[in-house]
Amino acid sequence: MFMGRVDDQEPPSKRVKAIPPGQQGLSNNNPSHSNHIDPLGGQMDGSLMPQVIKDVIGSKGIIKKSEFVRIISKALYSLGYERSGAILEEESGIPLHIPMVDSFRKHVLNGDWDGSLSTLNKINVSDEVLKFASFLILEQKFFEYLAKDRVLDAVYTLRNEISPLNIKSKRVHELSVCIIRPSLHLSLGSFNQTSNSRMNLLKELQKVLPPTLMIPEGRLEHLVEQALNVQREACYFHNALDTCLTLYTDHHCRKDQIPSQTTQILQGHGDEVWFVQFSNNGKFLASSSRDNSAIIWEVHEDGVLSLKHTLTGHQNPVLMISWSPDDSQLLTCGFEEVVRRWDVSTGKCCHVYEKLGVGLISCGWFPDGKRFFSGITDKSICMWDLDGEEIESWEGQRMIKTSDLAITGDGNQIISLCKESSILVLDRESKVEKTIEEKHTITSFSLSKDDKFLLVNLVNQEIHLWEINGHPRLVTRYKGHKRSRFVIRSCFGGFEQSYVASGSEDSQVYIWHRGSGNLIAALPGHAGAVNCVSWNPVIPQMLASASDDHNIRIWGGSMVNCNHQEACSNGVRHLNGNSK
Repeated sequence: MFMGRVDDQEPPSKRVKAIPPGQQGLSNNNPSHSNHIDPLGGQMDGSLMPQVIKDVIGSKGIIKKSEFVRIISKALYSLGYERSGAILEEESGIPLHIPMVDSFRKHVLNGDWDGSLSTLNKINVSDEVLKFASFLILEQKFFEYLAKDRVLDAVYTLRNEISPLNIKSKRVHELSVCIIRPSLHLSLGSFNQTSNSRMNLLKELQKVLPPTLMIPEGRLEHLVEQALNVQREACYFHNALDTCLTLYTDHHCRKDQIPSQTTQILQGHGDEVWFVQFSNNGKFLASSSRDNSAIIWEVHEDGVLSLKHTLTGHQNPVLMISWSPDDSQLLTCGFEEVVRRWDVSTGKCCHVYEKLGVGLISCGWFPDGKRFFSGITDKSICMWDLDGEEIESWEGQRMIKTSDLAITGDGNQIISLCKESSILVLDRESKVEKTIEEKHTITSFSLSKDDKFLLVNLVNQEIHLWEINGHPRLVTRYKGHKRSRFVIRSCFGGFEQSYVASGSEDSQVYIWHRGSGNLIAALPGHAGAVNCVSWNPVIPQMLASASDDHNIRIWGGSMVNCNHQEACSNGVRHLNGNSK
């Protein structure tokens, strides 16, 4: 059996038994009818052709056998199993390529550019595809001429073969510059007279030519990944790394992947806990309270949290906290008071930020870690450097008195609650403003990690998911939690932020599947309203909730922390914040 060139991943020319269904008519040299191989031996009569065309496999009857076999053959060659690929073609009678395409591939790999173009013109493709494929071939021809110092031949190819195609004018200009500046060769493309260079050309041609002629690289892998992704997205409880996905069985996760069991109760505050947030690296948790304090908790490798520092100094309840991008510093904002900056390692206050005659009501770090923003009671937004100098401010109706504040990862967009039912998205560079308008009063919002979505909590006991790229668009509504009097906060979380969690005034934590909007868990345990939740960005099975009962609950899957549950009452470890 002829196996083709050693340096070719697929044999350019092979003897095959028949042209498979779906490939006939691709070449103007192919007859419209031909004899076909009977699986039991012998030739099939042309009158049986309609039955062959309908040859399908699979329980649903939607997979065409010829396509299925060709894609498997392609995968075998790509994996280096050339002998197995050739045997599959021979035994099935279904060639990977029609003879015309095999001839075309052989011409390309041998550097026979005239033969390549001649064969390409005999294959049934549109004029547009023909032009783009010809351009790629002639470009390779041009580069190889330059590599062999055949400059006049390269000029001729560019002037009389490439330019008349009248496409990709910018690229044509770049090629012309290569003649004057040979150093541009390497940056513009491969021009070596090697099998690897020409094989790369074939891969580029595969992207241009119809897939019925040349199956794209990695097609089988793409189909399998697509199937796994569909199964993963359909699984409400998929909350782990994708290493758990397998081809052997359909994917189904158990509910214990979702944090639904209290693994620890943190008791460090003397009053209602209003805010809680994990650090970016997932190694710390910060909480703030009506008792005018904030606490930094450390997350140990076994998943247990311990008190690291109690931060005191505010004269009013601490409304909000914000971790620096590198997690080395923490901002705390008192209610209409000041913002304090703390050193996480020592627990010492590094600076106090205040503005004469007004109070600060929110805070958030600039992505470079050298500046931060704060909302002001006069409804403006101020940007500070770490030394306390006011760098920039935005006056007017930028905020309301109870307000959240967020900055996108590129530092370009500031997001604030500008009216009771409106969120302002301000572009710092273009000065363009856009608003998200709700019909009900907004109590809080949360920005997704990719800066593309906002979770908006409303007084009508709904949470709305907004896409904020381009024109704002309402995507999903989440319902089920209770809210009548207090500010209740929600968050994104879990693996790839596939979930939405929220506090609630009925003392429960609510979890929804982000994509479908379906409620998948309501977690009891707190003895007061749950004001805020935070999902550990590194440990998908860890969730924290802050409540009016003065406690913080750490939630995990049913299999989490089983190694130390024996020492805890009812599987829950209680930590009194007064003792380290």
